[in-house]
Amino acid sequence: MSVSATRSTTITFSGDVSGTETISAATNAASPGSVTVQTLSSGANTITLPATTGVTVVSVTIVPPTGNTTAITLKGVSGDTGIRIHNTDPTTVAFDSSVTTFVLNAGSSITGVRFFWS
Repeated sequence: MSVSATRSTTITFSGDVSGTETISAATNAASPGSVTVQTLSSGANTITLPATTGVTVVSVTIVPPTGNTTAITLKGVSGDTGIRIHNTDPTTVAFDSSVTTFVLNAGSSITGVRFFWS
């Protein structure tokens, strides 16, 4: 069974500036179409992209649990300085075809981090 994923970001402004912008990514006709839930341990957590024959992962949307107060840093590998992502807002990362893993560094254990693979 194949899964097709269409990903877009919609930004709506109101107030002094008003308008809506929708930015679409290319459709992934070979998406894994899956959601995983993981517990991040304190420190570096290597996240492996789903690897299934005939499936191509082009992005992940990381959704920390509601109310999370623990720092999360996105890194390419453990030694990177990385970039701090929001404690609770979703973060979408698009991957080059050469990427198989990335690292999330957690300030302490975080239960219930969702990964939407597309």
